[in-house]
Amino acid sequence: MSDFDDELKDKEQTGEKADSKETDYEDVCFICRRPESKAGQMFKLPNNICVCNDCMHKTMDTVSKFDYQGMLNNANISNMNNIPNMNNIPNDFSQLFPGGMPNLSFINLADFQGEGGIPNKQKLKKKKKGEEAKPILDIKDIPAPHKIKASLDEYVVGQEHAKKVISVAVYNHYKRVATNTMDEIEIEKSNMLMIGPTGCGKTYLVKTLARLLDVPLAIADATSLTEAGYIGDDIESVVSKLLAAADNDVERAEQGIIFIDEIDKIAKKKETRSRDVSGESVQQGMLKLLEGAEIEVPVGANSKNAMVPLATVNTRNILFICGGAFPDLENIIKERLTKTASIGFNSDLKDKYDKEKNILKKVTVEDIRNFGMIPEFIGRLPIIYTLEGLSKESMVKILKEPKNAILKQYQKLLELDEVKLEFTDGALEAIAEKAMAQDTGARALRSIIEEFMLDIMYEIPKDDNIGRVTITREYIEGKGGPIIDIRSNMISAPMDSLNEIKTEE
Repeated sequence: MSDFDDELKDKEQTGEKADSKETDYEDVCFICRRPESKAGQMFKLPNNICVCNDCMHKTMDTVSKFDYQGMLNNANISNMNNIPNMNNIPNDFSQLFPGGMPNLSFINLADFQGEGGIPNKQKLKKKKKGEEAKPILDIKDIPAPHKIKASLDEYVVGQEHAKKVISVAVYNHYKRVATNTMDEIEIEKSNMLMIGPTGCGKTYLVKTLARLLDVPLAIADATSLTEAGYIGDDIESVVSKLLAAADNDVERAEQGIIFIDEIDKIAKKKETRSRDVSGESVQQGMLKLLEGAEIEVPVGANSKNAMVPLATVNTRNILFICGGAFPDLENIIKERLTKTASIGFNSDLKDKYDKEKNILKKVTVEDIRNFGMIPEFIGRLPIIYTLEGLSKESMVKILKEPKNAILKQYQKLLELDEVKLEFTDGALEAIAEKAMAQDTGARALRSIIEEFMLDIMYEIPKDDNIGRVTITREYIEGKGGPIIDIRSNMISAPMDSLNEIKTEE
């Protein structure tokens, strides 16, 4: 074999690799927006534009009826007479018109310039021939519930009951996905409903879980969902977000997790004179998603009306986790508890449960139904559990114990400037007390620390002699300043203001 043949063979192999890269995603028809798996072979037009066989035939039939600017007498188009069957049109459209495309005034080719066809985010991953769907996690590789909980403990403080429930539910779910059936007994889905006050860690718990399991996760917000036909996101948009998170791979998306936050915002409105387009109707529309059905979702868009291809996704193996604060649920629980024993010798006082912090633990399905969730919706969320409100001790632990604790983040930032940052126990308690007063959960911690760390992060890099900064309770409460340690003689001195920092030679 000659050197020329070897070079030709190498070019063919590199060409095949390049083609395989381009064919990871299916081509989509520029006119009807159907993917290649549904529409069949595509015709390649300039600027990476693809047109399916049906649309090309319709275009040719339309053109053949009218003589647009002498097209029928065009020398390039006369080449089509040599093709006995329209099905034999070459795949590369440039072969049909070797002299170039005719000047069609009824098609604005300028619209195609710079588009590059359809982006990959609106294309589906191509499935190889003979390839069967495989579960994301092998049954032998699924971590046991105690291992899942141990991993969650490294990032989430407290919420022991919630972590135990979500660990067991996820473990059972992926066993169900991996085995599909067990002795001809179909295992039902373990969808969850988590109830807890704002800032207690509902979203953070799900994010950490998906990161540990390395599965596709979509976090959707129920507040933007509306009934079909109204302005807002369609109900299927939550599945469309999961498909995008799975890199438009339908089989991978069918084994993912969807977390729908603010689920309490789609409760049935009690007193309304207008149509409830974002309440009970949204719950009814979500019933088929939660139970498992084949639905068509837009690829790369939130609305079906967008000119994007539609993909069919089966939600039978998708785990749904719904979360909400349910702000008025506590009053409903108190009302139910006081009604049960309000008359007679064993009656309780009306204010007996007013000071109870974790009254959400006593929630029942009846309370959630009275809140405004329809029975059919609650029935498709068999696992219901609550998260506790954060105490002062929990706030202090959140500040310093997790792997990515807020204090560790700031210590790392100052460490890059070769400055050591320390916090006294009194300072941590003062931060926790301020956060408890704001009543917004763990979110308040970040805003409080940002406030008193602003001057430190601004002033400390000015002086290279500063080796350590100690945050005290007095500085948090605004009664004093931090303790600054100078590198040269390591003299510790409390500062009334950061502006008093002086360089000692």
